Amino acid sequence: MSERVPGPDRWDVKKLVVLRTLRERGTVTATAAALLMTPSAVSQQLTNLAKQLGVPLLEAHGRRVRLTDAAHLVLRHAEAVFAELERADAELASYVQGEVGVVRVAAFSTAVPALVVPAVRALRAAHPGITVRVREAEAGAAYELLAAGDVDLALSLAAHAPTARDPKFTRVPLLADPLDVALPVGHPRAGEPGLRLADLAGEPWIFGGSGPWSEITIAACEAAGFVPEQAHSAAGWTAILAMVEAGMGIALVPRMAAARRDGVVMCPLGADRPVRHVVAAVRRGAEERGAVRRFLDVLTH
Repeated sequence: MSERVPGPDRWDVKKLVVLRTLRERGTVTATAAALLMTPSAVSQQLTNLAKQLGVPLLEAHGRRVRLTDAAHLVLRHAEAVFAELERADAELASYVQGEVGVVRVAAFSTAVPALVVPAVRALRAAHPGITVRVREAEAGAAYELLAAGDVDLALSLAAHAPTARDPKFTRVPLLADPLDVALPVGHPRAGEPGLRLADLAGEPWIFGGSGPWSEITIAACEAAGFVPEQAHSAAGWTAILAMVEAGMGIALVPRMAAARRDGVVMCPLGADRPVRHVVAAVRRGAEERGAVRRFLDVLTH
């Protein structure tokens, strides 16, 4: 027994399986038949295990062998190892099938309550083993995080997403978010059926001085045939809607971002209704990874 192997390397799982099978089957011959081995191979495995552990595992008992007290002690601990390996195997299978895992998501501000939170709720109900971690980030930062591997999935407006030709990412279209016009209660056109953006050309408008929402508002109005008069500049929806409520102007508001205010009427637009397209992006190839696939499924449905 002088060939004892130091440290955890001496705990050979394959040889422990042979020892456990011998305890269950009673003889070397029956063990060999159960494990599709020859009797001599079984004996060799057990001899090597005894050398590795530094203790005798078998003793003669008439014309047969039986396990020593040391062997029973070894198996008592080995059973805990086998049980943990079974759990690991089951969890690994669940991971491969997309039933467990962590999905890290970066999303722009209005997408968090409108898309990400409902998707997390649906995912939690259907696949409770998947955890979602969310970071609020606008497109530039979101795609930097995605490229660096700090998040698994990014949500942005299509206009600010990498192109479909970018070899690093796969884009997944999610929805077309309609833009409604926010009017103060009592405005003569509030609730007017078939309202068109061009009907509001002479109104004072509220939108940001720069950035994506300024670009979207100006582009939508220009497509309707006019340049909007910017009466006030604000970037946050709370500020914009408060000014609309006060009768200071009107604003285009994405339906995903609309918050109910008693003094504001959200009016759908007619034939020239503008929309903004929302997409998800993942690193190319990652869309087939189990947990990411599950999250994309609930986002798209």
